[in-house]
Amino acid sequence: MKKIVFIVLCVFAGTVRAQEPSYEVHRVATPIVIDGVVSAEEWGAASPAIEYIFPWDSQTGAKQITRARLLWDDTNLYVAYECEDTDIYAQYLERDDWVYRDDTVEIFLNVVPSQIDAYYGLEMNVRGVFMDYLCTSSQYYHKPYQFQGVRICSHIDGTLNMRGDTDTGWSLEAAIPWANFSTMSRKGPEVGTVYTANLTRWDGVDPDRRLSVWSDSQLDWPHPHAPEHFGELIFVE
Repeated sequence: MKKIVFIVLCVFAGTVRAQEPSYEVHRVATPIVIDGVVSAEEWGAASPAIEYIFPWDSQTGAKQITRARLLWDDTNLYVAYECEDTDIYAQYLERDDWVYRDDTVEIFLNVVPSQIDAYYGLEMNVRGVFMDYLCTSSQYYHKPYQFQGVRICSHIDGTLNMRGDTDTGWSLEAAIPWANFSTMSRKGPEVGTVYTANLTRWDGVDPDRRLSVWSDSQLDWPHPHAPEHFGELIFVE
């Protein structure tokens, strides 16, 4: 009897990546006080915090922890960031400056997930200075688009722009009115609505910079603009 030998050939086309994450955004009955302090009393209703990941080993900056939480009501999307940071730095002072070059947190929001050609971007440095835009084709940032009524406040545990000492970190809260997204969605979310988004952070001073993200953009270089890989925000009571 002839012996039958089975040979299995496997071809691996790159590393298998995890599925995009999801986060339940809980509704709040009382508006969040935007003071930069992420208190348990106000944010206790939120889902457990998102903790950012570090997909790009080519970067040399420190891997400092970032946690984010989101809440909502009929008027606003609320976002809170808590950033571990031993050297807090920010140079930009004017709205629509390229604040991502500072210590900065970002949110990219797609309110029509059936398409990926256009979404909104809001980037906020540790000073609370922000750049806002409508992004198309993942590469064109339409900065003449201006958010209205956004409230941002940060809290610093350390000394800003003093390079010789050791800081602890900083936090930032933002309230973003739903009316800002009316060009793509005439009304804000309802219970059960699903938007897609990514939350990111730029940290450190050149040449030791680090980008961390909620959802892996699956790009080979440190770049967060990949709406096809945004995570899901699920709006719940």
